[in-house]
Amino acid sequence: MDKLNLPTYGGQAVIEGVMMRGKQSLAIAMRAPDDSIVIHKDKLGSLYRSQIVRIPILRGMILLWDALGLGMRALTISANTQSDEDEKIEGATLIITLVISLAFAVGLFFLLPASVGHFSERIFVSLFNLDLSQANTAAWIGNFIEGMIRLLILVGYIWFIGRIPDINRVFAYHGAEHKTINAFESGAELTPESVKQFSLEHPRCGTAFLLTLVLLSILFFSLLGPMPLGLRLASRIIMIPLLAGVAYEYIRWTSNHMGSSFVRWIVRPNLALQRLTTREPDLAMLEVSIAAFNAMRAGEEEVYL
Repeated sequence: MDKLNLPTYGGQAVIEGVMMRGKQSLAIAMRAPDDSIVIHKDKLGSLYRSQIVRIPILRGMILLWDALGLGMRALTISANTQSDEDEKIEGATLIITLVISLAFAVGLFFLLPASVGHFSERIFVSLFNLDLSQANTAAWIGNFIEGMIRLLILVGYIWFIGRIPDINRVFAYHGAEHKTINAFESGAELTPESVKQFSLEHPRCGTAFLLTLVLLSILFFSLLGPMPLGLRLASRIIMIPLLAGVAYEYIRWTSNHMGSSFVRWIVRPNLALQRLTTREPDLAMLEVSIAAFNAMRAGEEEVYL
């Protein structure tokens, strides 16, 4: 198969496993407590094959929201695989956990930096006794400070959680996912020994998307003028889908043009940040990742049939 015409498979690391997603099916492979590999397969909704995936920006907004739901579901399935029957997360407990997690992420990465940026702007205006005609300059500085704080929080948060042993294993499975997809896209044999030779980095990684989203927010919000704190916070929440859609298109474009030296240069920050979210996997982890990939591919063929 021509490398340019390869399907763009994706995935994510889960607890003691990997989820692989195609266009019509997904598969989650997990290392169970008894050391066996448990595989969960499912069909994807028609959204991934609808006309909406042809509409730039909008497709990013919708597909990324759907991918967030799939990712949360995959993490829950993997967590339940490692848990006793009476410790499984489901029902109302699951919904509450997901809502709290989403609210925490929005608050930490968007509302907290926006609040700090707003008060930095107010301090700057007061300190230098700026009049209304100079307010835009203060707003630009406050918005820029907001963006830099958001970037520092992202990098610091990833660095911090990567030091937790359980998360460190998740990052190793993340590396296994990247290596497996890189091996497939290179036409290599999908065995642990073969896949191990491939790169930990991949241009379509979710880490690359997050960094792109943060950098776009710095650029976009820096162009906005002064506004009250309430409106400022509301604008950050409202603009998340649009920024996500633009970030999706950027990641999609760069991953399709990696043959260009210019593109390889501009994606260096995205690839560099992945060094914080991936670890070198062992052969057992690669075996799980390959199992997920093969199960997903088999599911794709079953759907076609």
